[in-house]
Amino acid sequence: MARVFDVVEYPSEMLDEIVHRFPEQGIADLRIGSQVIVREAQRAVFFRDGKALDTFGPGRHTIVTANIPMVVDLIGKVFNDRTPFTAEVYYVSMREFADRKWGTPQPILVRNPGMGLGVALLTAFGSYSFQVSDPQQFVTQIVGAQGMYRTSDIENRLRSMLLSKLQDILGETGAKHSVAELIGLTEEIGAGVRAKAQDDFLAIGLTLKTFYLANLKPSEKSAEELRQMGMLDLQTYTQLQAADAMRDAAQNPSGGAGLTAGIGAGMGIGGAINQAMQGMTGAGQAPQGGGAAPAASGAGAIPSVMTPSEVAGILKVSEEDVVAAITAGELKARKIGNAYRISKEALEEYLKG
Repeated sequence: MARVFDVVEYPSEMLDEIVHRFPEQGIADLRIGSQVIVREAQRAVFFRDGKALDTFGPGRHTIVTANIPMVVDLIGKVFNDRTPFTAEVYYVSMREFADRKWGTPQPILVRNPGMGLGVALLTAFGSYSFQVSDPQQFVTQIVGAQGMYRTSDIENRLRSMLLSKLQDILGETGAKHSVAELIGLTEEIGAGVRAKAQDDFLAIGLTLKTFYLANLKPSEKSAEELRQMGMLDLQTYTQLQAADAMRDAAQNPSGGAGLTAGIGAGMGIGGAINQAMQGMTGAGQAPQGGGAAPAASGAGAIPSVMTPSEVAGILKVSEEDVVAAITAGELKARKIGNAYRISKEALEEYLKG
């Protein structure tokens, strides 16, 4: 048998709780004359059989016909004026849930017409805040019959909504601005996301109070990671891998990660390759002042004539990929009998695109 409650309240600050059901399990027996206490930052929504009956604001409420006619009228119709009657009370926090974190789990592909590869890969993170605007709607659409609903229960959904709008805004803005200009427009981009996402939040009984873009920068994903994500075709991937190999051969202390980071910044493939080529050229130049240049290491030397297998080793791809590039006319080679030979100049021309 359900317990009869003469006083219904939830004396909690609800720091990370959005909704708390009273009682958490089962149903409560209430009677005409029972009191419902609602704190300043709360609203109390009465439910019966999944239907919202009424919402109480802050204060001490006594269940009588005069002050909550909707509840009492329904009691009279459904329960034949019997008291006590069964119901559930959902306490909803009306405080602003601030400083919620968001970030891009994967780089966002932004079209950058006329700049480098024509695309940029950007990562971002920041914070946002939200507040319940319609307690009945939020409980009905989102919470259901759960006894407790915390911020952690909805954050993934809210982040997905925000990231979808961020991608839209970056797509629209990236078509008109360079990556450097985009990075300088974080305030405008944040305001755009907030405006676009507001209707989606309102549709589930929430208000998006703030949205801040704390950091927007080019991705530092490697060529292999980008290829696995389906963001690079074979030729571009091969070129980037070769550029990494060249930089490694030249023993450039900055390593190859900066090359593909250049693609994230909207740098052309030619720019990335030129960086690598300059690194190799610089490594073999004689120092100023007449001193002899140090001998190049065997690992960094590229033969003047190579087999497809040797080219594959340099580019860090399969021999079949090299032969496919040759037969497609992308990589120049001489065919001697059934074998191909590729010159160093032909490889460099291919890498420059």
